[in-house]
Amino acid sequence: MMYVLYLSVHLIPVNPVREDGLNPKSRKRIMPDLLTEPPAIDPVYEAHVYCNIPTIAERSMEGHAPHYFKLVSVQVLIRHGDRYPLYAIPKTKRPDIDCMLVPSRKPSHPQLEAFIKHMSKGSAAQMDGSLSSLPHFPSHSLCEMGELTQTGVVQHLRNGQLLREIYINKHKLLPGDWTAKQLYLETTGKSRTLQSALALLYTFLPDFDWKKISMRHQWSTIFCSGSCDCPMRNHYLEEEQRRQYSLRVKNNDLEKIYVDMARIVGIPTRQLRASNPIDSLLCYFCHNVSFPCTKAGCISMEHFKVIKRHQLKDERERQEKKLYFLYALLATHPLLNQTVNRLQRIAEGKKEEVFVLYSAHDVTLSPVLSALGITEARFPRFAARLVFELWQDGKRPKEHFIRILYNGADVTFQTSFCKDHYKRSSKPMCPLEKFVNFVKRDMFLIFNSTSYYDACHRRAL
Repeated sequence: MMYVLYLSVHLIPVNPVREDGLNPKSRKRIMPDLLTEPPAIDPVYEAHVYCNIPTIAERSMEGHAPHYFKLVSVQVLIRHGDRYPLYAIPKTKRPDIDCMLVPSRKPSHPQLEAFIKHMSKGSAAQMDGSLSSLPHFPSHSLCEMGELTQTGVVQHLRNGQLLREIYINKHKLLPGDWTAKQLYLETTGKSRTLQSALALLYTFLPDFDWKKISMRHQWSTIFCSGSCDCPMRNHYLEEEQRRQYSLRVKNNDLEKIYVDMARIVGIPTRQLRASNPIDSLLCYFCHNVSFPCTKAGCISMEHFKVIKRHQLKDERERQEKKLYFLYALLATHPLLNQTVNRLQRIAEGKKEEVFVLYSAHDVTLSPVLSALGITEARFPRFAARLVFELWQDGKRPKEHFIRILYNGADVTFQTSFCKDHYKRSSKPMCPLEKFVNFVKRDMFLIFNSTSYYDACHRRAL
């Protein structure tokens, strides 16, 4: 079951899927009786949440701690911002979206013009491997497939600005003369993830010195680095894909919609399905562009609602069936293990890599949320952010605690390893050792294993 955040700290069940955050619409809703069934899914509302169109200033819980605690590290995992579709609906005109950055066009940001100028000076940066050939900002008058849009850039300029106000201005995480060793930056090899990282970084560290920027390239969307050989991870992913297929073929309403859309477009139904039309339709929806028409008719909001509703239902069932959870544990262990090792080094007094930014995809964030046990979270919207904060207890300097935040909402006590801790502690955070034990040991218990390698190579019972 997914949840929407109604108050700053109280989660109550409502529509499944697509991402936690404080939304003004949600605060106006009447709270349902928790003993009854959750309200029916509203696919249009959920799609708006997913689009994450920059509007009013966002409320967030990042950086909240008792006054005697010191913030010593922040690790941020982001999904790239709004993008052009990855797939086209055959025989239809592509959505007419301009990917040139124009500060006078909405949505914009006060720093957008300065960002464009600074990005054009980036030849001194160290860009790992194929990253050096990628542009630093989008610049096509008709977007290319998968290209970051101006909306996507603005989303991450806002993310960086918000994080700067909290972590730099308030908590002084980095000094004014910060060095390259204090940052760790990593992105997949897509222009949309590199550009999203640079947009966030620009407002987080305005007019940064390009010589201090070293961007590492991660070839894997699950950031498994040198630990990607995991047959059982692939097994659980295949099982999950079978579940998805089974749910889809049982949905008669969805099939009728696909048949009707295929008739409008003039292609076989199976070809329409294979083009993943929801990806394109979400772009039309998020950019307020009319859905495509042909001589045979128009794709309508009703078509969109049925497909979106099925997507939300699929995400809810995914949580219930647990196949995805088993996949997620194995898929995310290498990244979480790297995260824990870094936090341990900083807790021991190391001053390197105190700010970390991973720029990634929905298929990166979604399994991390699942593996951590944060089942209430919506599927990652555009420009979603997952933050790990490491705090030192000023009264007991050897004790360290973490907070985990998803789009500004504190989800620390939704995690499987810390959900009971707050009942026994007056501190609004989780002991670092609980996170360490989860990643180093408890993640493998469900596989009857004691290590990542063993869990990856032991056949399912």
